[in-house]
Formats: sequence, C-alpha cells, structure tokens
Amino acid sequence: MRDRTPPCGGTVPEESNEWGRMPLAKLLPVLILAAALAPAQAARAQAAHPPAKPLIVIGFMGGNVHATNLVHREALLAQQLQQLYPQALHAAVFANHDAQNALDTILQLLDANHDGNLTAAEKNAARIVIYGHSWGASETVTLARRLDQLGIPVLMTIQVDSVAKSDEDDATIPPNVREAINFYQTDGLLHGRTAIAAIDPNRTTILGNFLSSYRGHPISCAGFPWFARAFMKPHIEIENDPAIWTKIEDLIRTKL
Repeated sequence: MRDRTPPCGGTVPEESNEWGRMPLAKLLPVLILAAALAPAQAARAQAAHPPAKPLIVIGFMGGNVHATNLVHREALLAQQLQQLYPQALHAAVFANHDAQNALDTILQLLDANHDGNLTAAEKNAARIVIYGHSWGASETVTLARRLDQLGIPVLMTIQVDSVAKSDEDDATIPPNVREAINFYQTDGLLHGRTAIAAIDPNRTTILGNFLSSYRGHPISCAGFPWFARAFMKPHIEIENDPAIWTKIEDLIRTKL
C-alpha cells in the first residue's frame, strides 16, 4: 500500500477514499437505490413526527364594531399575526354577533380531507386560540363551549374586560380549554368580569385574572367615538393598552 503525506504530516492510505475512486458504473446503482428509498424514509419520518397543524387564531370585536375596523386592537392583532406568520397560523377576527361564521371557519380549517365531516383525528389535531374584548370576550367563552360540545380542544382563551351577553356565561371556562387568562379593569360605568374559573381544574389551567388601572396613566383612545371616550373610557383604555396586547401576542406566539 502506497502512502502519501498530507501537508500537515501523517499518512492517509489512497485506498481509503473509496467514493472518489469508485467507477461511475458502480456508483450509479447506489445513487438510484438511495433516491428510491428516500421518499419512504421521509414518509416514515413524517409519520413518526408529523408536522404541526397551523395555529387557528380567532378574535372577537367588542360592542357593535365591525370586524374590519383596524382602529380596534382586536382586528389589528389578527392582521399583524397573519402578516408575520402566514404559514404558521390562520388568524381571523369576527364581530361578536357573527359567532356562527367563526365556528364554520374553524370547522372548514380542521376538515383536512374536505369531506364535510370531522374525524376524531382531525378534531384532536386542532390547535386553536380564541380572544376578544367586552362582548367579544364573552363570545370567546361561548365559542369555546360550542367547540367542547363537538369534542374539539382549545389551546387557550383570552378575555379582555369581558362583559357577558344576556344569554351567555363568560365566567366558567369549559373543560376542552387547556389554558385561560382574564384581563380586566374596575373603573367607570362599564367594566369587565373580575374573575374566571375552570369547570374542571384538572383539565384547564387559569393563568390568572389580571387587574389594570388607568387613573394615573391614561391611554390614548384616538379614533374612538366621542360617547365611548366620555362614558366608558376605562373600558376602551384597556382595549387600547399596548402592554395588554403585547402580552396577548406573546401568549399566542408561545403556541406557534
């Protein structure tokens, strides 16, 4: 065996470089076999570690606000999330009286084979976050409850100064919700629910009920109607509080 001395010293047998010395006629069948096996190997790897489904983020507007009104943080957050993570999530916001459309959107997104029926696997693969302000926060819990009735899990519900509608319960979180959090304020004529609780604490973690006050540091509510600024200012200050919505965005990002 002939040795050659590399610049740094030592010896390397020429015969050790088998791939470099193999004739193309012998190498070609090896490459063809590797290419043929690659799809099967990739399929096995994907089956063992299936890619996560895109996160579904549903927001609800408060009051009688239209879903496209970007003066409101609920709509702005959905737009920003969709722009930042177009492949990782599907974000949509709805008026709080448009809950059926929100539910239909979720069901369509979960229906992977588009046959109009959700299998147990399609339901279990759901990754959903729901948030809202005021009546929209009440609708957040109501939508989670409707999903519970369908056997569909929810990763998180987020309520901002939740005000219950006359026919809704925004205080008790259904057991299909893994985590829930509540932000509220207690000033002014209109203020949110101070506490939420889990129907089943073994299945739902309440991350907290967090109080905000704007007596010493008012928040700008530019662009809002005069009557809202005059009669329910604290209620819309929490809706405009950038610190609150930064926390909400951070919570959603943890689910990506």
